[in-house]
Order: sequence, then C-alpha cells, then structure tokens
Amino acid sequence: MFKIGLCQMLGSMDKEESRAKAGAMVTEAAEKGAQVVALPEMWNCPYSNDYFRDYAETEDGPSVRFLSDLAKKNDIYLIGGSISELDGDRVYNTSFSFDRKGKLIGKHRKAHLFDIDVKGGIRFMESETLSPGDKATVIETEYCKIGVAICYDVRFPELSRKMALEGAKLIVLPAAFNLTTGPAHWDLTMRARALDNQVYFAAVSPARDMNGVYQAYGSSCVATPWGEFLAKADEKETILYGDIDLDYVDSIRQQLPLLKHRREELYK
Repeated sequence: MFKIGLCQMLGSMDKEESRAKAGAMVTEAAEKGAQVVALPEMWNCPYSNDYFRDYAETEDGPSVRFLSDLAKKNDIYLIGGSISELDGDRVYNTSFSFDRKGKLIGKHRKAHLFDIDVKGGIRFMESETLSPGDKATVIETEYCKIGVAICYDVRFPELSRKMALEGAKLIVLPAAFNLTTGPAHWDLTMRARALDNQVYFAAVSPARDMNGVYQAYGSSCVATPWGEFLAKADEKETILYGDIDLDYVDSIRQQLPLLKHRREELYK
C-alpha cells in the first residue's frame, strides 16, 4: 500500500508564482506521507490556445528542472501534471514524471486533442496550437506500474485498457474538464475507467478560478477498482489523499477476472 497526493492547485499568469505554489503543495503532500504526488494539467500555463505557445518550454527548461528537483528534495515519485512543451516548431501538452532521485522516468504527450464545439456550451480547438502525442505511457515505480494520461485521453477507453494490459494498477490523469463537460461526465468517466480496467484511477484537476481565462471543474478524485470513489474534492484549492491498496487490486481481479475473460479475436 502507498499514499498518493493530488494537488488541486490554483495557477497564476506568472510562472514563478505557479512554481512557488506547486512547490509548496507538493512539499506539504510529501510531509503528510504521500509517496506519489501529482499536479494538474497545465499547472503553469493558462489553459487557452492564446497562451500555449508563449508559455511553452523545452524538456531541459526551468519547469522540468524544477519538477526534477522537487521530486528529489521530497524523496517522492512526482507526476508533474502537464506543461506546454516546445519541441522544434511543435507545441505539446506534456506530462513529465520523476523518480525519488529526480530522474525523468516518463514523458506523456496528450494523444487526443480536445477539439469540440458543444451546442450552447464551449468551443475549444486544441489542434489550432497543439500537436498530438503518439503513445501510451506506463512508468515503473517501486510500488507498481503507473499509467499516465492527460484529460481528453480518458474519453478513449482503449488507451486506459492498453495501460492496464501493460501492467498498470494505478492510472493518473492530470485533467481540466470545464463547467459543461465536468458536471455531465467527470464522475461517470473516472469511475468507469477504474471499473473497466480494475485499477485505481486518480484524476487531478486545477482548482476553479472564476476570474481566470478558463474555469476548471475541479473535483479531483481517486476511484477504486470496484468503481467507487475513495476520495473526492470540491472545486476549491486542496490536496486530496488516497491509499492505493495493491492487494485490493489483486483481490478484485481474482474475484471478477474481467481482464482474463477478454476475447481479443472478437475485437479486431
């Protein structure tokens, strides 16, 4: 068993302020016993096409170095939410993960871009600025394998299933659902991905800022392999904790062997 801490933080237009807030929350989570800590999607960048390129940094930039140092300083595994990453002329929504020594052990680029136009709701076209990633990401830790995906990736159950089949017993999702999709689908989707794949599913959102350029739904949560919420936040800034019981994962998979009962010949 190990403890995860989800930092539902309120970002800033100023990167230095965002780094300071992230550092304080991650440190607090570690001090309270979290061995794995996660930050939200785009924690150091306003969630808008107007800012992704301007705020983008390379893999060797200050935010990635900051995350590496933070993991090492606190002796934790850190799933660094996501930041806007610049690679050549392309910009990606990228999550960097680090081990307890600050070594980069995983890099996930958001594979499914959020291009939507909801009648009476929100229009958002990430592909106008961002490029998509092209792989599923599973990191190795001393506790278990952990899958990492980003926000809209959760809408595509094949990706979570691929991570589960690669051995993940926990999936962490930095995500910023909005006030249209959040109330409609957040709870259902996170519980479903946990239940379908018999994993713990931890979704970490930014806190809601009604004066910001984007209003996140919040509601960071940890769902169990039985599809129940182990822990759940509201919309305000907070650190959410959950105990990840790997024996419970094994027990659920033994009692209800969904993954073993798959018939791949039918799915082609």
